[in-house]
Amino acid sequence: MIKILGPGLMLLMAMACGSGNQKATSLFDIVLEGNIDQVNQNNVVGVSITNKKNKPIEKVAYSIDGHALKNENDRLTFAVSKLGNKTLKATITYGEHTATITKKIKVLSTQAPDIYTYTILNEYPHDTNAYTQGLEFHNDTLYEGTGKKGRSFLRKLDFKTGKVFQQIDLDDTYFGEGITILNNKIYQLTWRSGIGFIYDLGNMAKLDNFQYGKSKEGWGLTNDGKKLYKSDGTEKIWLLNPKTLTEESYIETVTNKSIFNQANELEYVAGKLYANVYQKPSVMIIDAKSGAIEGVVNFGGLSDKVTKTEKWAKTDNVLNGIAYHPKRKTFFVTGKDWDKLFEVEIHKK
Repeated sequence: MIKILGPGLMLLMAMACGSGNQKATSLFDIVLEGNIDQVNQNNVVGVSITNKKNKPIEKVAYSIDGHALKNENDRLTFAVSKLGNKTLKATITYGEHTATITKKIKVLSTQAPDIYTYTILNEYPHDTNAYTQGLEFHNDTLYEGTGKKGRSFLRKLDFKTGKVFQQIDLDDTYFGEGITILNNKIYQLTWRSGIGFIYDLGNMAKLDNFQYGKSKEGWGLTNDGKKLYKSDGTEKIWLLNPKTLTEESYIETVTNKSIFNQANELEYVAGKLYANVYQKPSVMIIDAKSGAIEGVVNFGGLSDKVTKTEKWAKTDNVLNGIAYHPKRKTFFVTGKDWDKLFEVEIHKK
């Protein structure tokens, strides 16, 4: 026989099902030594459980991102692979019950970023109508994506002369952003439209569109040969499946002191992400697995070598655009509406 529950009993059952976490927090709290809310990767920190109701605790297990943390004599080792905003979880066994409580914490890098500088090897012409948002080499051909509504495009060109081989103009409603090339396809972002485009590398014909997931904006784009990396104006750099364009995971960019949220145009080289810092004459060198900012390249003075025009004062002609040439083993950098493309060597200061 089927029994129909009255509304009062159903409400009580719903309240009971939803009260587990509240009950756990009324019993226990996680306390870190010194009441800190941030640690550096691999730091060892004292930990305790505030036992509000004096329950007979038998065991406590700690974890972050589903991975158990080493706990010796109530001292936790924060050996986590990805840095940034984290949730420290404590699973507490007491009597015949188990409770789970959490604590928000920031896990930062172990070392301050190294400072790098640059040497200019060559200067090449660059289109002053190219509001550069993406820059990437395929073989010896340079591909560029630009922004601003009404003058956003994707083009391939001869980097030495500036000669344009082919260009695809975006609809005037779109503000173009970063680009990357993988598996004979070109991927291009737009800024706030929540959409990206996929083109055939051979003839640059548009193949498809894709929608963003949790990332609300499109900034920089690169790849490691398997995954796409996408910045969105926050501290997160998203890893996308190139077949489904699903945002499968992310890293967060951090120093040894704080979480940083200014990664713009991206380039991937040998396990590192090179990211233009938004509105600054500098590039971050980021570990692509952990998110640790390991270095910062100071490109101060580079814009002094660019011709200043009347148009220059009316737009944000900042450094943006970085591409690595694997055969030459050099970087190429430029800026929004700059008249020069610079081939540079990056080295520690």
